[in-house]
Amino acid sequence: MLNLKFADGLIPVIVQDKKNREVLMMAYANDVAVRLTQETGYAHYYSRSWKKLWKKGEESGHFQKVERILTDCDEDCLIYEVIQTGAACHTGYESCFYRALDGTVVGTKVFDPETVYGKK
Repeated sequence: MLNLKFADGLIPVIVQDKKNREVLMMAYANDVAVRLTQETGYAHYYSRSWKKLWKKGEESGHFQKVERILTDCDEDCLIYEVIQTGAACHTGYESCFYRALDGTVVGTKVFDPETVYGKK
């Protein structure tokens, strides 16, 4: 692994669809999450709110198969190029970036979150 620069133990990860290049989501990873992603080929992140590691899709079944990991020139940000199963967003949309700044929905809803997650 290169000399990645983690801020407060975390590095931002931009997740991009390998096929159509759409930005699916942005999350954070710590060194363990990056290592698990490399070892397993599936996206792992660190949740700042839950304060724990998580594998994308562990609850929903909507996994991210990581095809390639890129870093920027400063080595302080990553891109995971993924093959997405189902939707990337926990709200049911293909991408977390499904709304314009004026609130207009521009994305496609793939699943009902209440059906997948219950009333959590």
